[in-house]
Amino acid sequence: MSPIAEILIAVLLVIGGIFILVGSWGLARLPSLMTRLHGPTKATTLGVGGCLIASMIYFPASGGALSAHELLITIFLFLTAPISANMIAKAHLHRQGHGIDPNPSDDIVEGLPAPPSGGDWATFRGAESSRDD
Repeated sequence: MSPIAEILIAVLLVIGGIFILVGSWGLARLPSLMTRLHGPTKATTLGVGGCLIASMIYFPASGGALSAHELLITIFLFLTAPISANMIAKAHLHRQGHGIDPNPSDDIVEGLPAPPSGGDWATFRGAESSRDD
């Protein structure tokens, strides 16, 4: 294997490991569910993606066959992580009954602020507007 490929693989693994560490730390230490979502959906996803890309480079560089499995896993991960975070956030909002858990670091103590339009947040109107039609 060439030294350039080894350096690139090592850099991707180290950067990926740092992102995974930061994302895991955020999941464990951030104060509320809505802030805790950022760790696994952003940082950890990038970290796992970096490790998978390093794997995609390693096997062909070491004489193995090129495989699209790592690329497909990376694409699937980058597509599903934000969608699942959105679904978790919506479920949390509905579970709390139009509010979210208090988070003094974000100045959210009494729930969600009123939206600028004066109505309700869009996530709560979906079921009602479909019944009105």
